[in-house]
Amino acid sequence: MNWQVWLPLLVVLSSLLPGLIIFVLPENRVGLRTVLNISGAIAKLFLVGWMLWGVAEGHHFEARLALLPDIELVLRADPLALLFVTLSAVLWLLTTMYAIGYLEGSPHRSRFFGFFSLCVTAATGVALSGNLLTFLVFYELLTLTTYPLVVHRGTEMARQAGQSYLIYTLAGGALLLLGTVWLYTLTGTLEFTEHGFLHELDTAHHPSLIIIFILLIAGMGVKAALVPLHGWLPKAMIAPAPVSALLHAVAVVKAGAFGIVRVVYDVYGVEFAQMLNLLTPLAIAASVTIIWGSLRALFQDDLKKRLAYSTVSQVSYIALGVALFGPIGTIGGLVHLVHQGIMKITLFFCAGNYAEKLGIHRISQMNGTGRRMPLTTIAFSVAALGMMGAPLTAGAVSKAWLMDGATAANMPWVVWVLWASSLLNAAYFLPILWRSWFLSQPYAWPNDHPPIRQWREAPWLLLLPPLVTGTAILVAGVFATFEMSPLAWAQLITDREYFRGVP
Repeated sequence: MNWQVWLPLLVVLSSLLPGLIIFVLPENRVGLRTVLNISGAIAKLFLVGWMLWGVAEGHHFEARLALLPDIELVLRADPLALLFVTLSAVLWLLTTMYAIGYLEGSPHRSRFFGFFSLCVTAATGVALSGNLLTFLVFYELLTLTTYPLVVHRGTEMARQAGQSYLIYTLAGGALLLLGTVWLYTLTGTLEFTEHGFLHELDTAHHPSLIIIFILLIAGMGVKAALVPLHGWLPKAMIAPAPVSALLHAVAVVKAGAFGIVRVVYDVYGVEFAQMLNLLTPLAIAASVTIIWGSLRALFQDDLKKRLAYSTVSQVSYIALGVALFGPIGTIGGLVHLVHQGIMKITLFFCAGNYAEKLGIHRISQMNGTGRRMPLTTIAFSVAALGMMGAPLTAGAVSKAWLMDGATAANMPWVVWVLWASSLLNAAYFLPILWRSWFLSQPYAWPNDHPPIRQWREAPWLLLLPPLVTGTAILVAGVFATFEMSPLAWAQLITDREYFRGVP
């Protein structure tokens, strides 16, 4: 057996097969469903670890499936793919554990976990895509498999959120499809390559390539929640907490941001994109999104909506980093893909714990939660401080590299955007921490009867994941320079000669 061909396929199948089996399980087969969920997540993590080791040793993992002459589905494990697929694999295991505890006793669990596994399968396919066609297939599969999770509760608000999600994401998919087909008619290939595959086209095609770039970025910008394409994301917060965590940290918004990285570096090539003057408009769009998302977050009392607008802002750091013409900004954007994931999933895990244990959904209800649920609130506080860029956290590493990248690219206005974003982050997170740690508890919580004021945490399946990811935020910040850290891997990606002669 040729493991260099089979391993990418097995990584995809490790979540696909358990998901298909879970669909047909009766609701009362709790034990078997749990075994399938956890074993699939562990298997994926093991296989991804194998690929990480192989790529670091110089091995090449690629699988090809011919559809038509010169049209193939391609799965390839390059360093950029492994950055995203490793994040997805690690966070899927933790989110699966959390979802098992969160949905205990809930109806339709087989349907939920079936689509949950298919969603991660699609995200894995997006990460490992070796050409734009494969990316498009899995990108649209991600839309279709996530929709049932958004509407899982079956309420009118859930259905409206799902309808909004479909309208936005299918429209984005149509733009992506149009750009992909147009690109293929010009080039006859969709293969991701270092430096892109468009720079040899005649200058007569440059106007078309500019329009295609806009189509591709708009199509991916829907899932990446670029303003004004972000409207679906706050509405989707009606979904259960594990789905919110999946949307924001593991799958959907990350797939959009990852797609923007692929377009800039492996379709157009960063030098060619700069020559066409495409990077500065992308940096402006990302900067507008960063500020707008933070401003909207300030005025949200609903905790999950404040976190949703925070995601709108923070995910655009990734697009901003890749739009800074130079390796330093790129490293900042790529490492933030990982760091934002672990910070944001921690926040949503904690928000779910507050909702499940105390019935808290609003920031105005969070007085004294630090004394009532100290471990959950410590994890929340670490993640919030990371979002602000506090020293020794993962967020500080991302923002430092982005600021240095902006300076190296001679774009000082980006530094001011990042400072403004950090101040706004503090403005909408510090009041939550103040309420949680320094204000008195109410006599009774909305969902805690009879009123019990002493320390009483969430069940361990709900508590362990945010403690693990909260610890990871500190580890990624303190040990950022260690070999195989997210920062070191991002540096490895930029060492692939993306920047020939660029300082």
